[in-house]
Amino acid sequence: MPRTSGYKNRGKNNPNSYRNQTTKTTTNTPPSTTSVQDNKPVYDKKFARSQSANAGMNNRMSYPIKDSPSERTGDRLLIRCLQFEPPKDGAGLSVTLTNAYKTDGAGNRTVITTKNREQIRQGSLEVIGENNKPMSGNEPIGVRVNNTDANTRLGSGMKQRTKFYIELPIPQDLTDSNSVTWGEDRVNALELAALNVAQGAMAGNIGEGAVEAAQLAVTALNTGVNIPTLSGDTQDAVRAALSGAAIGALGSNVSAKSVIARSTGQILNNNLELLFQGVNLRSFPYSITFSPRDPKESRMVKDIIRSLKMAMAPKAGEMESSAQGIFLKSPDVFQLKYLRDGHDHPFLNSFKLCALTGMTVNYTNAGTYTSYEDGTPVNIRMNLTFKELNPIYHEDYLSDGAGSGVGY
Repeated sequence: MPRTSGYKNRGKNNPNSYRNQTTKTTTNTPPSTTSVQDNKPVYDKKFARSQSANAGMNNRMSYPIKDSPSERTGDRLLIRCLQFEPPKDGAGLSVTLTNAYKTDGAGNRTVITTKNREQIRQGSLEVIGENNKPMSGNEPIGVRVNNTDANTRLGSGMKQRTKFYIELPIPQDLTDSNSVTWGEDRVNALELAALNVAQGAMAGNIGEGAVEAAQLAVTALNTGVNIPTLSGDTQDAVRAALSGAAIGALGSNVSAKSVIARSTGQILNNNLELLFQGVNLRSFPYSITFSPRDPKESRMVKDIIRSLKMAMAPKAGEMESSAQGIFLKSPDVFQLKYLRDGHDHPFLNSFKLCALTGMTVNYTNAGTYTSYEDGTPVNIRMNLTFKELNPIYHEDYLSDGAGSGVGY
């Protein structure tokens, strides 16, 4: 297989000195761990060095390695690895009822019953509400929802959960794709009539009155439909359609639409409209090419690839021997950021926390396998696919996380 005699002479690198280093490393001493303390980017000052799970590997990795600490790095991609933490309270979503509980002198919490509410109204029972004022007994029961998403939950205490940083050349193919889901929705006049009946029943008092109102509305639809501008034959067809719908509910193929079409040659207007249906998560594919110039960069590239592969892998409970093989712990997550000379990029988009969902490494990116004397491939391409943990909302653009550029 092709093999070069040493690293290419690119600027500061001397192939002859590299060959001497390679010989010394392979015959006398084990490979040393490369330190990049003299290559700290500006952002490193903001964060404390964390306890990395990758013992013996770099906590801060950068490719290519700068010639001097003062060298301008231009536009870069910063990848920050964070240990994933699940919600402390279930799924991160809590739902509590308001004006539904009372607390006695011992701190016990019990439900406010209908009898209690009557006692409160009569003045024989005093209950302090959530606003620290006595309740009147007429307060409606409400619902309070507290939803803490992964981005908010993991955004606090990031220093303690940080495992490592990786700074890479900014990819040549940058895309920022936001999308939401819209879908067609249909509802005809008969369906709207049925909806109004249901709404009327729900708006009435719970009891026989609401049931009777619903029964009268159904009777009116079946026996006395009166729609202005429609002929008597068409109104008969509508009544027949309702009958067809009832028959269809019993398992027949007869539908309201088919009955009206056969009777009048018309169909019900389905009021087609495009309605919002949901949000989508964004993905970010990146392609990075490595061409190590010397042994130090070779070790750096190896550490970068190994660290990312290790971080995206689930944990099989290796820290808890009793649970090993029963459960899998979530992989680490990542905070991405575009930099310009070590500072937040003034134009490009921001990110929410991401998961690394795909990673491929091509060790023959030059078209054929070629390596240096120490086995390092001459040209390596690494493809990464990140996906955000949470969707982007309108309010996110008003937050500090949106940055000064185009936002999310």
